[in-house]
Amino acid sequence: MLKFPESFLRSLFDRAVEIADPMRSLAEYLPERPKGRLVVVGAGKASARMAEAVEAAWGPCEGLVITRYGYGRPCQGIEIVEAAHPVPDAAGSEATQRMLDLLGSLGQDDLVLALISGGASALLTAPVEGVGFAEKQAVTSALLASGAPIGEMNVVRKHLSRVKGGQLAAAAYPARVHALLISDVPGDDPIAIGSGPTVGDTSRLDDALAILGKWNIEVPASVEDALRFRSGVIDPSDSRLSVTENRIFAAPAQSLAAAAEMAREAGCEVRLLGDALEGEASQLGREHAELAMAVARARVSGDAPVLLLSGGELTVTWRGDGIGGPNAEYCLALAIALNGATGIHAIACDTDGVDGTGDIAGAVVGPDTLTKARDVGLDPRAALALNDAHGFFASVCGQVVTGPTMTNVNDFRAILIL
Repeated sequence: MLKFPESFLRSLFDRAVEIADPMRSLAEYLPERPKGRLVVVGAGKASARMAEAVEAAWGPCEGLVITRYGYGRPCQGIEIVEAAHPVPDAAGSEATQRMLDLLGSLGQDDLVLALISGGASALLTAPVEGVGFAEKQAVTSALLASGAPIGEMNVVRKHLSRVKGGQLAAAAYPARVHALLISDVPGDDPIAIGSGPTVGDTSRLDDALAILGKWNIEVPASVEDALRFRSGVIDPSDSRLSVTENRIFAAPAQSLAAAAEMAREAGCEVRLLGDALEGEASQLGREHAELAMAVARARVSGDAPVLLLSGGELTVTWRGDGIGGPNAEYCLALAIALNGATGIHAIACDTDGVDGTGDIAGAVVGPDTLTKARDVGLDPRAALALNDAHGFFASVCGQVVTGPTMTNVNDFRAILIL
């Protein structure tokens, strides 16, 4: 298997995705069905697959779930709406309002099953009073381009929303809410998954304003006004959240563990670097290249291959006009720093199949990556400066394209040292 390093790395990534498929494990986390109405709602890139898993266990259900374009699944009773991600669109806005209307009709004998995964921050969109939808889109775009970590981005988005920060669960009160979550955030804190629509929040308006200032993001007067006076996030102690339960049933650590087990069975020594790494993608790529070369220098003949595994969520500060996401940018910086080092191969992909905004999961790197670039007249450093990692790897046949994976447990990175 290790005779084909890039195929081996891809098989590890596929295993990490497979273990996080909601059809494998969601059913065992379902609560008892209520005496009253059961309503299923949800949002995220994995939410339609989660809804499919619910109906596989319970049969047709009433409800509404919002997922990314191309990520819909066939359901018997639950309506699946596809909308834009990562910048919200009118389809997501309209569906979110219908979801809030549906929740407002429930009583204390009813149960809401909320299915939340990464991507819900963009797909559940209902701006606070006084902020227009186009203004909300502009703020989201600016945050995405700034290089701000996802946790800080979500603080701002929560305070500009009528549905995030516990407000979805509050809208269902007095009905009980049982939320099942797939984690795509470092640390697996439910408050950060999808901007916590079913989880109370302690951040303040001042925090959101400080984040905008930190990342030099200019906003319209209406947005600044809302962030001074009109937050709607729900405090965790609010009585409307007293009948809400949140449970994570799939997380990055589980996927990395499954990949690690597969690698050990293939004879590798596995070193886990962490499942919650954050930071600038290009910087971490350079750091991991240095680590990989140090490991390679320390190996002696006969040593087992070493696999460096990591997860988390990296960011990109956009300075160019290229096409690329954090995983591809990590790979490009890694390849440049490795400079063709013998026996080192790598893969970095987003488990949802979408790295940044393109329908490309990520990329693979080998000792010949820079040679291939030279053969087609590409300057890897220029591509990195333009944030054009996807364009670079398309030209050297290094892209990983999976299509919709129907799950989302964050980034998967593996470096194989032979």
